[in-house]
Amino acid sequence: MRFEASIEVAAPPEAVFAVYADVERWPVWTASVSKVERLDDGPLAVGARTRVRQPKLPVAVWQVTQLQPGRSFTWVARAPGLLTTALHVVTPSATGGSLVVASLEQDGIFGPLVAGMSKNLTEKYLDLELQGLKARCERAE
Repeated sequence: MRFEASIEVAAPPEAVFAVYADVERWPVWTASVSKVERLDDGPLAVGARTRVRQPKLPVAVWQVTQLQPGRSFTWVARAPGLLTTALHVVTPSATGGSLVVASLEQDGIFGPLVAGMSKNLTEKYLDLELQGLKARCERAE
């Protein structure tokens, strides 16, 4: 099952992506994440791993699988019978700012069960993430 949310941000895509890719700072601007610990040094890159704590969810280690600098990154979290993939995309919008799209997909033997049970929380967290990113980036302008 796939969940997706999008939002317009009145800031240039480069600035929005810089905030989004600075995953260690997510707890500062989104209530959907309570603690983040990078397990690797340096900027976000393919292979980089990050431990993320979110309210009401088990701790997960996310590993970056794809990165288009200044535009998008994908990371995955694995658990027995479950693969969760999250995609974060920032593109120029028609209004001169940015369009941000966040999606989350759950696969594996337990994917449909977990997605169904966590549907409301997942949708809430995607919304909190995007609203927080928008507020952070527009405040910085």
